Amino acid sequence: MAKEETPEKAEREHRPSPIDVHVGSRVRLRRTLLGLSQEKLGEALGLTFQQVQKYERGVNRVGASRLFDLARVLDVPIGFFFDDLPGEAGSGARRLMNGFAETQEGFEDDTLHRRETLDLVRAYYRITDPAVRKRVFELIRAMAPPE
Repeated sequence: MAKEETPEKAEREHRPSPIDVHVGSRVRLRRTLLGLSQEKLGEALGLTFQQVQKYERGVNRVGASRLFDLARVLDVPIGFFFDDLPGEAGSGARRLMNGFAETQEGFEDDTLHRRETLDLVRAYYRITDPAVRKRVFELIRAMAPPE
């Protein structure tokens, strides 16, 4: 007996997982912080820029060996790609690992994707003197309201 596919089920199956979207956004964040284009990252990985684009949007899932390659090329530990995983997606990942997956809503953290944030981080890391960089960091923390 063949299973009947409903439009809702088909849409759910084609929607990127929030975890894949998060991993892709971390790839994009690190690539951008390093000043690499999608094309340059693709060359380093033996991929086209379109493939990199699909990874960054979460459309294509990043496999274990590709994640290892990305970590090497982007000079980050593998855990970097899962850092700051929001609570809902993080709990969703735990449910998936336990075999109790539920439908998850997408998520987006605007702060890390703003041009202003990326420009600020790039400028900060262009400060070559560690003592000056530390003072700039302390100044910004002192100016910010307490959390």
